[in-house]
Amino acid sequence: MTNQTTKSQDGQARLEALYEVSSQLGTSLDLSEVLNQVMDAIIQLTGAERGFLMLYDEVNGKLHTEAARNVDQETIEGQTMQISRTVLQRAATTGKGILTSNAQEDERFSTQESVIGFQLRSIMCVPLRARGRIIGAVYVDNRLFSGVFQNDDLELLATFANQAAIAIDNARLFTQTDQALARRVEELSIFQRIDQQLNQSLDLNAVLSSALGWAMRHTTADSGSIGLIEETEEGELVLHLLVDTHSDEDEQRFVPVNHPILAQVLAEKQAVFTQHVSEAQAIDGSPAQVQLCVPILREGQVRGLITLESQTAVAIDEVDKEFVERLADRAAVAIENASLYEKIAAANQSKSEFISIVTHELRLPMTSIKGYTDLIISGMTGELNEQQKQFMEVIKRNLGRMSVLISDLSDINRMESGRMAFEFGTFDIRDTVEDVVDSLRERLDTRNQTLKVDVQPDVTAVYADFRRVNQVLTNLLSNANKYTPDGRQVVIQVLQENGRAQIAVIDSGIGISPENQAKLFTQFFRAEDEAVREQAGWGLGLSIVKKMVEAQGGEIWFKSTLGEGSTFAFTVPSAKIEAAE
Repeated sequence: MTNQTTKSQDGQARLEALYEVSSQLGTSLDLSEVLNQVMDAIIQLTGAERGFLMLYDEVNGKLHTEAARNVDQETIEGQTMQISRTVLQRAATTGKGILTSNAQEDERFSTQESVIGFQLRSIMCVPLRARGRIIGAVYVDNRLFSGVFQNDDLELLATFANQAAIAIDNARLFTQTDQALARRVEELSIFQRIDQQLNQSLDLNAVLSSALGWAMRHTTADSGSIGLIEETEEGELVLHLLVDTHSDEDEQRFVPVNHPILAQVLAEKQAVFTQHVSEAQAIDGSPAQVQLCVPILREGQVRGLITLESQTAVAIDEVDKEFVERLADRAAVAIENASLYEKIAAANQSKSEFISIVTHELRLPMTSIKGYTDLIISGMTGELNEQQKQFMEVIKRNLGRMSVLISDLSDINRMESGRMAFEFGTFDIRDTVEDVVDSLRERLDTRNQTLKVDVQPDVTAVYADFRRVNQVLTNLLSNANKYTPDGRQVVIQVLQENGRAQIAVIDSGIGISPENQAKLFTQFFRAEDEAVREQAGWGLGLSIVKKMVEAQGGEIWFKSTLGEGSTFAFTVPSAKIEAAE
């Protein structure tokens, strides 16, 4: 009766101990804390000298020690981590608990080098099960004494291990989720920087180099390349590797679309991962252990390819693949913008060359025509009758119009190509106003228009190009003269505004309709109004004026009411004229 009572008391005590330590599980989701908590509880329950907890690595499938504790609740490190891995492996593989009272004499383990060398005696080991699978094993031992553990201890350990496995798995999942979230937040931050860098430049090679650089920095790749699908002069499609870490900068490499891996990418329009890459399979022709090819997609079409390689077999995992795919999506937009910019730049260059040739070729015959026209009109080739004189005057006027057109086209061409030279200097804006008024006085008087000049006394010096400011003001005053009826007033107003000289030309003419105002600075635009069409012009003047003002650091704007008149104003930086000595 006494033995039964003792066993009953021992069983009750075990249950109470199991309840106490089990109640502590789940109080934390920190994996390291949970693992140490489990091992300390197991040592307390079993009376073991030491305890070890092993978990399967989800990548390589091997058991790794995650917690090692002693009876004093201290972490075991270094040489003291001497255990029987045979016992651990057998428990984890078979899914059954193992108990040996003396491993030195147990025929299952007595021949094992670890048992002999480490003088292991009392050992228990049970698997850890969670969600229907074995996630690892728990091992406890006592190297000094035999017979420390009994079957009751093994049952108690197995029971607790089942509860502990759930707590460990929960903490593991939480840690993985937390790490995944942290990685995602970090990735979003990285992609923000990537977007900024990719969109900082419209240089195609710079964009491609940047994209490949980011791909290699944030993966385990050893080398890589990036290229675009292009059409050759023979009409064949190829992948042109514009940036390749295996090639010199001047070396051009083209991959035909029938290349086995490239053909697969083009057909599937998704990433292709290849192991043990042969020379024939390598995009850049260099064998590698692994190769990842990620298409650059735009509007459902493969426009290019990011390729990463590594000589390490386990490099470039699924996380790397997903990162590069998201990078390729962002790069596609920047690459498209840079490609469009290059095409526009090439078209502008062709246009500039064409205009340069045309204006040059036109000037030569026009000079001859003008010279002979002036010679004939002067009477040096004989007396002209009135009709002949009228015809020659028509020729002369139209030569003048063509000369203005050629000059305007040349100005636009030089400004758009960045070849227009500006000679900046300090001068008195009143000199410019006076010069322009003198040059147009005859045209104003011919139409009986009154010109009023209003210059504030504190506005004198400006810093700009005298000739170009003169050209701007001449154009604006000329327009005011054209579109203001006979006998009305035109005003030139100059005042100081926020450190700038503001020059305005105010007329009381025909005004501009709201729909035409939106197109006013467009090249070759002229309103359909009869009053506008009867005046000579090509619709280039205001476009040139706007570019010239902005090129000198100024602004130009206007306001107009149809039938009442218009005001055109522009600014140039003010300056101080040094007193002449």
